[in-house]
Amino acid sequence: MADIRKIDDTISVAPQISAGDVAEAKALGFVAFVNNRPDGEEPSAPQGDEIAAAVASAGLTYTAIPITHAGFSHPQIDAMVATLEAANGPVLAYCRSGTRSCNLWALARAKMGDDPDTLVEKGAAAGYDLNGLRPLLETLSGKA
Repeated sequence: MADIRKIDDTISVAPQISAGDVAEAKALGFVAFVNNRPDGEEPSAPQGDEIAAAVASAGLTYTAIPITHAGFSHPQIDAMVATLEAANGPVLAYCRSGTRSCNLWALARAKMGDDPDTLVEKGAAAGYDLNGLRPLLETLSGKA
C-alpha cells in the first residue's frame, strides 16, 4: 500500500495508489477515494478509470478532482467540500506525492470555516508545508 499519511480522523492522503490497494484501504476503514491526479500525467501509472472500477466493485465512493500544473480553482475546492461533506467516514485522497491532495483538503476545510493555523499544523504533522497557502486559507476561511 502507498505511504498513507493521516491528516485527521476524516482524511488521509497518499501518493498514487493502485487498484490492488483499494481492498486494503477499505480494510483500514476508508469509505471514499478522491483522485487528484489528472489522467495521462504519468502514462505508466494507474489511470482514473482503473481505480474508479476497483473502488466501485468494493462498494465505495470515488471522486475525480484532477489538479494540474495550472493550480487550484474554486470549482475544484467546491468539489472537495462536497466530497468531504458527503463522506460517511474517512476519505483517502491521492495524487503523485500526496501534496496536491493535502493542499486541496486544506483549501476546502478553510472554505468550510476551519482555522488556518490548525490546518497548517495538521498538514505539518503529516509532512506537508502549507505555509505558502496561508493567505488563501485565511481568505477562504473569512479570517483574513
